Amino acid sequence: MSLFADATLFVILPWLLWQLTLKNLPIAVLPILVGMVLAVWHVPVSTMGIPSLYGDYIGWVAVLVLAFTAGLEMWQHPDEHDSQNALPQPSFARLIGGAAVALGGPFLVGTFLAYEVFLSLPGWHTPHTTPMIAAAAIGLCMAVSALPVLIGIVREIEPAQRPLAQLALKLAVVDDAALWIGLALLQFAAKGTSALHGWTHLEFLAVALLILLICGGTWATRNIPHPPLWVIWLTIPVYLAAGSWASHQLGLHELIGAYFAGAIMPPAWVRRLPVEKIGTFSLIWLAPMFFGHSGLHINGDALTWPSVIASLALVAISIFSKIGAVCLFPPAPGLSYRQALSIGSLLQCKGLMEIVAATILHQKGMLSEFAFASLMVLAVISTTLTGPLFNLVKPKT
Repeated sequence: MSLFADATLFVILPWLLWQLTLKNLPIAVLPILVGMVLAVWHVPVSTMGIPSLYGDYIGWVAVLVLAFTAGLEMWQHPDEHDSQNALPQPSFARLIGGAAVALGGPFLVGTFLAYEVFLSLPGWHTPHTTPMIAAAAIGLCMAVSALPVLIGIVREIEPAQRPLAQLALKLAVVDDAALWIGLALLQFAAKGTSALHGWTHLEFLAVALLILLICGGTWATRNIPHPPLWVIWLTIPVYLAAGSWASHQLGLHELIGAYFAGAIMPPAWVRRLPVEKIGTFSLIWLAPMFFGHSGLHINGDALTWPSVIASLALVAISIFSKIGAVCLFPPAPGLSYRQALSIGSLLQCKGLMEIVAATILHQKGMLSEFAFASLMVLAVISTTLTGPLFNLVKPKT
């Protein structure tokens, strides 16, 4: 009964709201909104057994699958079509440079302002880590782009604007990988030199396992490019479980290992998988319990008017710094002002990537209750604004 109540509240209700809003609101943010409203109003859902034990398990497995498919989607770009609006193809160096500026600009701006302004606000500083690491955690969440959400946007966008979305997607692939690397580095930095002390054979086994997965994927790409489909399906849970266990054993979050496990699978194998269908099913029917519980775990007293105002300030800083970074160093030569604005408006989308990142950092003690609540509001607002912002600044056809 607890699982049924849990699913009704965080799966069925958000799905109905999604349908009623004609799917204009992202499905990933609706369970968060439901959980946040319940937390702010202090609704006693615990009397119904919410969050339920099995709901926690299902949501956790689903978000592991989402992280895994996000890694897989590095190899799943929608087909690019010739168009009269085709953009000049950037060189590899220009693309990496554009991605670095698009991620690094907001990260530096967000980290600086978090250190100088936001951490001085009541309740924002966390006693479990240094101010610089707490500021960097906020900056990383402000800089992230939502790769899975952008892939969905690219699939649905009008053909005339698809080249712009494709270019934004290429930047998001690099930024998404940088996010997970940044999360790992922040967790190591929070532990300091103690991160490498006290290692047992299990930690060395975890490192060896990750190396084995990388080498195995490289070998399979060269020698077994087209295995039977059942071999690929049997390999998926092995990669997912091994990557998650290895990252957990190293003191990192399991989601980091799940993402990289998907990213290092043989690309030729990945292209034969229904990655979009797997991700969509998990996102709509299973993961909402994870997102709903994340919203429910927000300290309702932390989401005060000052926190809401701080969230709006974070939204403004995040949007302007991301769009400004793209305009400052466009990822391709010859882009017009509107084209650069359009790419920036897509990349400012936080989606479930920031929700997951903020949840990881909060669980590891690198974000306070107030900062976590404000970043969740930022994720909801920025994701909701992505479509209207893009339509407002996109080039006229």
